Amino acid sequence: MPLTRDEDIKALLEGVRTIAMIGASDRPDRPSYGVMAFLQRQGYRVIPVNPQITGEHVHGEFVFRELSQIGEPIDMVDIFRRPMAAGEAVDEAIAAGARAVWMQLGVINAEAAARAEAAGLAVVMDRCPAIEIPRLGVAPVA
Repeated sequence: MPLTRDEDIKALLEGVRTIAMIGASDRPDRPSYGVMAFLQRQGYRVIPVNPQITGEHVHGEFVFRELSQIGEPIDMVDIFRRPMAAGEAVDEAIAAGARAVWMQLGVINAEAAARAEAAGLAVVMDRCPAIEIPRLGVAPVA
């Protein structure tokens, strides 16, 4: 089951340092653009992943085509993709050795969540860390 208890979600966010964001955008009008900036202000390292803008930079970070290219440990994968595409993102997260996957608001894919959990990953679904961090009082990353 995906994490739903406030204390579990808060503990996950407090244990995370590096976040890969699948579906990160370089367009200021896109939700992922603002969420990435918010997470960076909280002290997280956010690595953008988007095949359409590979090689560009978003908020000072190089944009990778896929998770497998990152080459450093990823604590959590934040998924800004349609629910149907979330399964592929979850499979990449499992293969990359991520510890958790976070499916954004409106991203609900029970099959993908079950695969992630079976592989030992924590799962949050249909929530946004930019909402949960202030709501739960998560301290900035040191």
